[in-house]
Amino acid sequence: MGYPSVFPTGVLQFDKEKTWSGYTILPTVKGALLIDMNGNEVNLWAGLGGFPNKILPGGYVLGTTGRRESKKAYQDQLDLVQVDWDGNIVWKFDHTEYIEDEGFEPRWQARQHHDFQREGNTVGYYYPGGEPKTDGGNTILLVHENVTNPAISDKELIDDKFIEVDWEGNILWSWRASDHFEEFDFDEAAKNTLARNPGVHGEAGGDWLHVNSVSVLGPNKWYDAGDERFHPDNLIFDSRNANILAIVSKKTGEIVWQIGPDFSKTKELRKLGWIIGQHHFHMIPKGLPGEGNLLVFDNGGEGGYGTPNPSSVTGNNNAHRDYSRVLEFDPITLEIKWQYTPLEAGFLLFTDASKFYSSYISSAQRLPNGNTLITEGSDGRLIEVTPDHEIVWEYINPYFKNVAGKISMNMVYRAYRVPYEWIPQVEKPVETSVAPLNVETFRVPGASIGAGTGKVTNIDGVDPDGASITGMGGPKKEEKQEDKRLDFCVLSVHKSELEKKR
Repeated sequence: MGYPSVFPTGVLQFDKEKTWSGYTILPTVKGALLIDMNGNEVNLWAGLGGFPNKILPGGYVLGTTGRRESKKAYQDQLDLVQVDWDGNIVWKFDHTEYIEDEGFEPRWQARQHHDFQREGNTVGYYYPGGEPKTDGGNTILLVHENVTNPAISDKELIDDKFIEVDWEGNILWSWRASDHFEEFDFDEAAKNTLARNPGVHGEAGGDWLHVNSVSVLGPNKWYDAGDERFHPDNLIFDSRNANILAIVSKKTGEIVWQIGPDFSKTKELRKLGWIIGQHHFHMIPKGLPGEGNLLVFDNGGEGGYGTPNPSSVTGNNNAHRDYSRVLEFDPITLEIKWQYTPLEAGFLLFTDASKFYSSYISSAQRLPNGNTLITEGSDGRLIEVTPDHEIVWEYINPYFKNVAGKISMNMVYRAYRVPYEWIPQVEKPVETSVAPLNVETFRVPGASIGAGTGKVTNIDGVDPDGASITGMGGPKKEEKQEDKRLDFCVLSVHKSELEKKR
């Protein structure tokens, strides 16, 4: 997709009659930003990092004061803090590990990355009855720990670890991924690739799994029906580098449910399609539409370990797809219950599939009215879509970071919507719907008036509304919608394979 150098930012469209309105928190290069539905900035906690940022009732926000700066560090955050509306730190955790990096003062660090959950709420976003505690309670953090494990590789690993800490910072429980290597169902080709290169990041080590989400299942209909795999205390997580989505027993530490890394093993997995490089995998909490189903932002891009192929001569990141999907599916049957793919986004040609595409970061939140808030993170784009896939709110992050003085990035790792009532410090805003601009006529000041305003010359015998793009004649009028879906019927296939099918 070609990207324009100038484009609107902030709220691009907003239908207040169809949205689930509230405040949205997103991490920006300026800090943790809270906006209303019209994009007005309600509060900016300047400099507060967000991996991610999460809002708590009462106007509190969770984030980090900085990251570990060292050649031996990879995405480690120094701490996890809770600040109040005015920026005062009211809670802090940094006692995962005492770090002595060369050239830096030794200090305790959290080594937190990608996710955390405060007691009282299972997923970090709003649902009826799910109010995270603000003056006590335990917190689950996703952290790093460097280990060596010859069963995986002879190289040092950056391992993923879940810890539960109390309000005073005592570690009450922990789970380390490398201890369960044999449970992850890697085949021999994947094990061989992992042994050679477990996602090595220089002196930091091998980021072999790259877990990017962890949350608690919470009460759910599956456990109520007697399925112990879905015990409310169990934790659900995903590995971006290995294309694994799994649930771990809080009691035993065993992996009790898993799909991936091979999505060709059963007909149910093949129908679901390959999930690649995914983020924000979680169970939709009780009380929300779709409760008990699993929701994930299936990034595409690249991920996985296995047999080398034309897209990966080493076997690292050997699965590849150049578009994204948001999937809601049944954890028992793996049947897709709802999805948002390039087809639902309105891109009917396979050549346009990458117009809904974020190969890294990103998220999806189910809202109480059945809508879904989607963070298409790499482009800093947030959209709220209805169950029928209509975009009823759209926002582009206006804050950019120059990289090496050349490239501008406005990426958003993950955004969350919370009810107005959670922020008592300000009055509920007056909402004003924003009609989407007509892109054919929108112009910057000083440019031409717009499309359709100049001289029109008709050609004898030619239908003025029947023109086609050179080399790409439009579809025949009798073409059925089912024919258009052929391009997306096997979502795990490479573009080259899709071209062959056409």
